[in-house]
Amino acid sequence: MNKDHDSYHLDKAIDAISSHTELAVFIKKLHQNFIDDPNNWENINLADFLAALAAWTEDIDGYYKNTDQSERLDQPDWKTFAEILMAARIYE
Repeated sequence: MNKDHDSYHLDKAIDAISSHTELAVFIKKLHQNFIDDPNNWENINLADFLAALAAWTEDIDGYYKNTDQSERLDQPDWKTFAEILMAARIYE
């Protein structure tokens, strides 16, 4: 499986999220991605994933400021939660 191609599809799936139902669909896709290509994940055990999840959440303001999305910090949405989960796959 092509790592860049697969990440592209996950990123596009994030763009479509506007409800908790769509977030649930994204989480299922993320789970399937882990099953299909665990080598695409830095954090393959729960402890590492949760540590990365917490670390990236702490650093989220820097990400949004660096990508000119500071307004997202004021009104996080379902898409924001998906971005946090996506980042925790690889954040160190």
